[in-house]
Amino acid sequence: MIWFDNVSKKYPGTAKPALSDINIRVKRGEFVFLVGASGSGKSSCLQLILREERVTSGTINVLGQDLSSISNRKVPYFRRNLGVVFQDFRLLGNKTVYDNVAFSLQVIGKSRGFIQEAVTDTLEMVGLTNKAKRMPTELSGGEQQRVAIARAIVNKPAILLADEPTGNLDPNTSLGIMTLLQNINAGGTTVVMATHEAGFVNEMQQRVIELAEGQIVRDEQHGGYGITAALPIIREAANAAAAAAAAAQDVPESLDEAIQAEVSSGTHEAFELGLEPEISVLNDTAGIARRLGLRDDDADNDDQQDVGPVR
Repeated sequence: MIWFDNVSKKYPGTAKPALSDINIRVKRGEFVFLVGASGSGKSSCLQLILREERVTSGTINVLGQDLSSISNRKVPYFRRNLGVVFQDFRLLGNKTVYDNVAFSLQVIGKSRGFIQEAVTDTLEMVGLTNKAKRMPTELSGGEQQRVAIARAIVNKPAILLADEPTGNLDPNTSLGIMTLLQNINAGGTTVVMATHEAGFVNEMQQRVIELAEGQIVRDEQHGGYGITAALPIIREAANAAAAAAAAAQDVPESLDEAIQAEVSSGTHEAFELGLEPEISVLNDTAGIARRLGLRDDDADNDDQQDVGPVR
């Protein structure tokens, strides 16, 4: 159904390829997760399947067609067999829910009767029958994504591509969207989904293809999200924790040091704004000390103490 044969993709002006020697076989009816850090090549894979981009080298075959042999004029006809769901919904703001779903069928010349039946059935499937006359702005984020999914599947595509479909949604809404995608897959549609949602990947235990720096590092049936894909998230959390720990220990050695840092910061910010700071303000060490939460040595001669941690 989908076949990548030694596929590489390098975008103009970039030093490294987005994809390098990729080999993938996706069978009819599979549910496949593409996982990996941002920039690992997940979206590039989807763009190549959709024929939004051309390969630099190698071959991609989708539904029995060599994509390199499809002319630009015939790409829209090829895409009728594919449904696409994006993270940002991409609904037509001047059309109702019904008209958004019907639009793709109208473009390819389906009859009014066919459109009415197909749209009605699809809206029922995604749980939006009672929202047919609403405008996108009247819907929640989850409802908007359901409209986008309905639009993608109304023509009964053989393949559904989903690029971070839950990225803008809260956990409960995301769960509903994932359940819907599972139901669509259970009906025979092949689903290929790029995601960072480790929880859903781990729970669903479908096929997982993990990419790192444009290469496949894991292709596993009944797989989980994987430690490699999660490394950027773990690294970010570790860096934040390390920075917080360092900040907690970075106490000025003296009041003078703290005041000088504050004065320098205040002067810099003032000049950034095109303002001339008043020298009298910058020399107000007692005021600056209070802002820092530190004791001014001259503020209370009866109770002198060492400067403690900034609180």
